This record gives sequence, structure tokens and C-alpha cells, in this order.
Amino acid sequence: MNSPVSILFYIKRAKVNSNGVCPIYVRVTIDAKRFEFSANKSVSPDNWSSEGSKVKGGTKEARTINEYLDYLKTKVLDAEKRLFKKDMEVTSENLKNEIFGANDRKRMLIPIFQDHNNKIKELVGKEYAPGTLERYKTSLKHTEEFLQWKYQISDIDITKIDNAFVCDYEFYLRSVRNCANNTAVKYLKNFNKIIKLCLDNDWIDKNPFANYKSKIKEVERVYLAEAEIQSIIEKDFKTERLSLVRDIFLFSCFTGLAYIDVKNLTKSHISYGIDGEKWIFTHRQKTESASKIPILPVTQLIIDKYENHPQCVNEDKLLPILSNQKMNAYLKEIAGVCEIEKELTFHIARHTFATTVTLTNGVPIESVSKMLGHKNLRTTQHYAKVLDRKVSDDMKILKDKFSILDNNILKKSSVAS
Repeated sequence: MNSPVSILFYIKRAKVNSNGVCPIYVRVTIDAKRFEFSANKSVSPDNWSSEGSKVKGGTKEARTINEYLDYLKTKVLDAEKRLFKKDMEVTSENLKNEIFGANDRKRMLIPIFQDHNNKIKELVGKEYAPGTLERYKTSLKHTEEFLQWKYQISDIDITKIDNAFVCDYEFYLRSVRNCANNTAVKYLKNFNKIIKLCLDNDWIDKNPFANYKSKIKEVERVYLAEAEIQSIIEKDFKTERLSLVRDIFLFSCFTGLAYIDVKNLTKSHISYGIDGEKWIFTHRQKTESASKIPILPVTQLIIDKYENHPQCVNEDKLLPILSNQKMNAYLKEIAGVCEIEKELTFHIARHTFATTVTLTNGVPIESVSKMLGHKNLRTTQHYAKVLDRKVSDDMKILKDKFSILDNNILKKSSVAS
């Protein structure tokens, strides 16, 4: 039950100034809790009536101050009524916020975005990967630069963000930042998360993304053909550096694990599977979904080769992997030596596992999806779409069957003639 609001006007005698006048204050009390604020008026202590909580006398100045105090009292009582209408409890804090508009204060975009990123930073390693934090930091940076480019401001009230803002931001990403379609869409997706946060907290009423439409364009995934894998396997590298990179790249080709997941592997991730053979049991850092992968003979050979490598022994790692940047740099060297024209990166190994190693060889797409740690089968189906060679091989079998039929038809035709 709401307690009655008590309003008292009084003077602060301790703050008497050089002219001998004291400031008038307003004290609002609810359920023994109170707050005070200045009435921005002053009066001589001799002219103040403590019993009446007003200025004594009938002078023009006294009437003006007393009318203003009546206005302040009405302001407090009107605020109380608004809380009733909002079905909010009339507490000291709620009433103070209602009077001074604390609930209506401007909320700015950049502090909200930064607070979101700070929370992600605290959860890195628990709920988020380091790469997720970096993407949001980059997205915030692009947002700040867009505000300068478009409006010459460092921040903006979130209620000012509308569909035109979103469209201009997209144009900025595509033109000034020269982002490709999918990159621009991903940055806008990051920005949309901040907008959803504002909507969920009732800080904004309308969704500026309501009429915005964008679409990720399907990118053709590059992968190695069987002959290209074989050329890398058979190449005799003169430097230990390239030999190491080749081995770990092949490890990924035959497990489908991404760079960060290979880097995180320890010996404890290897155990015996349902078939009594050795498997890799891990979780993808990107999605936290489980990956369970049977170890092929070539994979086991690579594991055995580096079992006693100092880095593996000292750091409890399954393989002595280099930084992703160095791996990709050295893979370009390997591509050149092996006369592979594709731009070789470590992630191509994962694509190669999905296509050339598994799907092309008849491994069901459901099994491939499970090994890749995909949460959705549709993600795996993207790999199935690019298997022209599989289509060619399947059709070759069909052609061979029909060629026998064609020959029989031709023989019969020649006999008839």
C-alpha cells in the first residue's frame, strides 16, 4: 500500500549568505524515507514562517515566492498521480525520478554499445570466444567513425536512430569502408543486437531495422581436390618449418577441425569411441557444439610424429601449431611449391574435409555435419552444393550403364537392317 506524501518547505539557516538570506528547500517524505531539493528561492529568516512553511507578509515578493512554492507542491502531487496511472509504487525513489525526469533522460548509443562489449569481455572463455569480442570492438569502431562521417558527432541519442540511419550506415560500410556484401551485413547484424538490447529495455519504441532487408550471399567455398592433397602429402620439404605446417594442415584436412580447435587440442581429447577405435572428442570454440571425429590412419601418423615434440610435452598440446598468421603465410609458400593455384589458407582444410575427404567418398551428410560440429544440417548442405566432381562421378556410372544399353540397341538395329 502506498504511503501518503508529505511535503515541507523550510529554510537552511546554516547556508545564510552575505546578504542575510537563506535558501528555501523542499522536503518530500514517503514512508519515513525522504529526499530534498532546492526551491531556488531565498528569504530572510525574519520573514519566514516555520509554522506555515511560507513567507510572512503580503508584499509582492512574498506573494510571488509563496505562489512558486504552491507550484512546486502541485508538481510533486502531479508526479504522484502519474505514478498511480503507471501502476507504479509511490516510493521516495520513484517519485524523485518522476519529478526530475530521471526515467526520461537521454540514452546515448556509444556508452550502451561499450557496456555491451565490456560484458562480452568478462564472459570471454565462458560464453564467448575472443574472436566474438574482437568483432564487436571493430563494429563499435565503425559505428563511431560513421557518426563522424555522416553527422560530425561523437555520439547520438538512441531515440534518433531510424531506418534512414540504418540505410546510411549500410551505405557507409559498403562505400567508405569498402566492405563486401557479407561483411557489411555482419556488421549491421552486430549493430542490430545493440538495437534489440534497447528495445528489450524499453529505451526505444520503434525498431529502426523493421523495414531493413539484407541477405548473406552464398560464397563458393574453396577446397582441395584429391590430386592436390596428394601432391602436398608427397612433397619432400627441405625445411622443418614447412614440413610442420604441411602436417598440421593435413591433420585438419582429415579431421575437419578449425585452426583454433586444433590449437586447443590436448591428449585428453583422444579417447576410445563406440567402435573401440580412437576418436577425437572436443567442442568447437566458435559454437560450443560437440565434435566427435574418428581418427583416420593418416591422422594417427601425424599425432605419433609429434608426440614427443618439446612444445607438445611442455604445453600439454596434441600438436605444435604455430600462430594462424604464420600458418597461412607458410601455406602460401606450400601452395607455390606444390603448384596449387588456389589461395591456400588453413580454413580450406576444413572445407576439404567436408567435400573431398568425406562427402565425395560417400559419407552421409548427417555424419559429416556431426563431425564438423554444425548445429544445423543446412550449414553442411552448403558443401554438398559444390561437389561437381561427385555429380560427374555419379553420372559417369549412369553413362556406363546406359552405354551397355545403347550398344545393345545399336546391335539390334544393325541386325534388323
